[in-house]
Amino acid sequence: MNTNFKKIFSAVSVVSFSFFVMSFSVNDGKPAGKPWNAPADAVKKTNPMKGPEALKQGKDLYSQHCKSCHGVKGKGDGPKAEKIDISCNDFSTAEFAKIPDGELYWKLTEGRKPMPSFKEKLSDNERWAVILYVKSLSK
Repeated sequence: MNTNFKKIFSAVSVVSFSFFVMSFSVNDGKPAGKPWNAPADAVKKTNPMKGPEALKQGKDLYSQHCKSCHGVKGKGDGPKAEKIDISCNDFSTAEFAKIPDGELYWKLTEGRKPMPSFKEKLSDNERWAVILYVKSLSK
């Protein structure tokens, strides 16, 4: 076999395998789901909620509304997660920590099956408090 062909084949194999691995969640082996991009103006928003009271409020709301799918520690391993065809996001990762608060707020507000919208269930400040809490799980 030609040396250049071997190098190209090897590089293509590594890239293909990397994309295959990235398409599955580390925590449960399920596919990550289709890309879910927030509008640019939503991504730019910053979280107005700060401090221990807001963090506690976010934790309480997370326990009521999110824990069943995302798990106690936000690893995407809640009891309802196994019934969902795609992976629940792991909030404890360094990759998750890089997601802007505004993007998470938009996703929590709008929802996308299988995750419901929380626009009517939680107030603006409550949604921001949840974001504050889930971001604390990756620290």
